[in-house]
This record gives sequence, C-alpha cells and structure tokens, in this order.
Amino acid sequence: MRKNFTVQAECLSEVSNTAGPVEAKEELLDECESIWKQMEECHSKLMLLGTETLLPSDAKLSLLMLRWKALTVDFHQWQARNPEVISTNPDVLLELGKEELQKVKNDLEMVLSTVRSKNKQLEEELKREQQWYEEQKQMLETLNKMEEEANTEDEHPSTKRELNVLKNKVLKLKTFKKELLSALGEFLDEHFPPPEEGENIKKKNSSAEPVVELITLQEILEMLINTLMTTPHEPYITINESFWPPYIELLLRYGMALRHPEDPNRMRLQAYHK
Repeated sequence: MRKNFTVQAECLSEVSNTAGPVEAKEELLDECESIWKQMEECHSKLMLLGTETLLPSDAKLSLLMLRWKALTVDFHQWQARNPEVISTNPDVLLELGKEELQKVKNDLEMVLSTVRSKNKQLEEELKREQQWYEEQKQMLETLNKMEEEANTEDEHPSTKRELNVLKNKVLKLKTFKKELLSALGEFLDEHFPPPEEGENIKKKNSSAEPVVELITLQEILEMLINTLMTTPHEPYITINESFWPPYIELLLRYGMALRHPEDPNRMRLQAYHK
C-alpha cells in the first residue's frame, strides 16, 4: 500500500514540477506524508484490536455489534463527505485540469470521426436510393403513357396497329434472346464444363458441413444479367459457396465482372450497354 501511495505522490510531484515552482512539490509531498501517517495510525489500532484476548460468546457478539455500528456510522459519514482536493496549489490544479480536458478532447474527436464516417455512408446510400427513385419514376411515367395509348386505341386505329407491331418486335426479341442464351449455353458447356464431382467430394472431405452443389458458369452469368436488368441501381450479387472460385477469377480477370468496392464477397456484371 505504501508503495502505491509513494508512486502516486511521485506522479503528482512530477506534475507540480512541470506546472510551477518547487514549493508546489514540497507542499504536495508534505500532504501525502501526513495522510500516510494517519493511515499507519489507523492500521496500528486495527492490529491492536485484532490481538485482544478472546471473550465469551455473548461478549464477542456485543463487541461485534459495537464494531458494526461504528462501521455503519463511518460509512454514512464517508457517503455524506465531499471529496477533498489533493492540493490547493493553483499550478497543480491547472495541470490536472489540462490533462482531464485533453482526455475529454480525445474522446470527443473519436466520436466526431465515427459520426462523420456514418454520415458519409448515409449520404452514399441516399444517392443510390435517389437514383433508384428516379429510374422507377421514369418507368412509371412510361407505363402510364403506354396505358393512355392503349385506352385510346379504339379511337385511333393506327395506334392499335403500331401496338401490334411493337408486340411482334418484343416477341422477336424474346425469341432472339432465347436463341442467344441457348448458343451461349452450348458454348459454355463445350469450353467451360460444370465443375467435376471431385470438387464436391473434396469439399465434403474437408468439412463436416453438408456439401454445397456447385453451379455452372452459365447460371452465374444469367444471375448477373438478370440482376443488372431488374435492379440496375443495385446490380451486385452475393458470392456464396456454390460459386466455383476458378469461374469467379475468370470473370474478374477478363473484365466481364467487377467486385464491389467495399465488399469483396459481392460482384456485378460489367455494364457493356452504357
């Protein structure tokens, strides 16, 4: 205990050395020495009480009750007591105040940095949501316009003919899309066959978890294309255990797909149509 008390006195003396004259150091050391002497006197009294001759059981009980009451009184006194200032020297108090304010400043700077980072993330999310809102708004306007044209097709036969022509074009495009996907599937099946069964067996032997079925490169590309077309404001897909790593590396290396700038487990299709 004396060692800890001496260390505290030395630390405070260093503060006084940096804060002001030598008198502050001497004053603080005198106060610490006085408090330590009081603690030694209390400790001596406690040791004397501990060496008293054992009394009968009733006398022991009475003595313990008296001690309990005394401790209770001391407890209430300490609760009602205001904390004492270690030193009244203004230089020491000034230095201690500076240290406390510096700690508070550092804590507030950390909080400010966290808040700014969170605000930046929220601003980026807000921009993406606004972009998505504008796209949905344009789509809604287009659909409303098409609905108005469909409602007036009885009054304007030429509009009905144009609508039929448009339907035929859409049908042709869907047919052409199926042909492209079919040709793409044949090309991928020939040059990029599905992962062999050995890959699944290797995963099963290396982990006690259930085996995950690896998907083909065609399925990965279809997921990327569909996500880009349906949600252009959020075109990223999540890479999970069913994605064969060599396929992911192939798409990224040749620029067909891009990783998310903040999440390496998400990727999107390169926007060739822009």
